[in-house]
Amino acid sequence: MHAVKPAFVNVNMLLFYTEKSKLSLKSLGRDRSMELAVTIFILNALYISINTFRTMLVVKGHQFLAPLVAVGEELIYVIALAIALDHIDSPLNVASYAVGFGVGIYIGIVIENKIALGYVNFQVTVQIDPENPVHAHNEELAEKLRNLGYGVTVSRAEGRSGARLVLSILAPRKADRRLMEQIKEISPDAFIMVQEPVQLSGGFWSKEVDRRYHGANNH
Repeated sequence: MHAVKPAFVNVNMLLFYTEKSKLSLKSLGRDRSMELAVTIFILNALYISINTFRTMLVVKGHQFLAPLVAVGEELIYVIALAIALDHIDSPLNVASYAVGFGVGIYIGIVIENKIALGYVNFQVTVQIDPENPVHAHNEELAEKLRNLGYGVTVSRAEGRSGARLVLSILAPRKADRRLMEQIKEISPDAFIMVQEPVQLSGGFWSKEVDRRYHGANNH
């Protein structure tokens, strides 16, 4: 009996460690699968965010910066696609790739908005009437915006209900929200249309706009 008992104990211990090893391998497999899914998600999100940003650069006509960004974009794309295709049989990896795509678009838009390259042109139409004090503040709008550092060109127009002032205002794109708030604060009834010029030449543009805007807003 004493000779059989140790053998019985050894068999049980062997079974115990065998099951433990199987569980460890399964756990390790799950960990590796999760790491792979996270890697695919990060790479695809990074690729798509750069792709979105690069597309905006192309639309805005940045002919030197856009190709440089495209080089990094394609490098990440090749790596992400190779990993994804090698493990396309896993639903988790497919989901990671898809979610990374959506997140990448969002990140790309956020990056572009933060950098805010280029300029915007505001066309602001306000009603004027010398006999109506309600519209008196509209006649002061152009000069107040100039004092804030913006370039303003004023034209007179005729609307259905009377005279109008049409203001064309160029500003750095990073200042567009601030300018919108300033216009509404001075002339709450103003009609505002915002356009993004692709190319500028001559007049009160680019460097002069930046210089005057930053000079007025740094005091």
